Amino acid sequence: MEGTKSESYFVFMNYDPQYERLRADRTKRGANELDLYLSRKHDQLLARTLEPGSYKKTLSLVIVDGFSVEITEDQASVLRSAKEVRLVEKNQELA
Repeated sequence: MEGTKSESYFVFMNYDPQYERLRADRTKRGANELDLYLSRKHDQLLARTLEPGSYKKTLSLVIVDGFSVEITEDQASVLRSAKEVRLVEKNQELA
């Protein structure tokens, strides 16, 4: 696993009522709470499932509950098995 090349993947999460509640709050404070909630939630998932220092989260997405991360195919498989995760897709350039 260590020698495998890291690539960019998108990880999309399963339904989360807390995300839906925070997303419905259209105030500036609500937007800040949503950003913090998602960043923390995504960071905790990565810390719980992957080795520290073996990945690089590049962004959390707010419009959908998801994030982008640089990981190996083996690590993508590990994330796919997490109960909170709906989908893990490798980022692909369109020609």
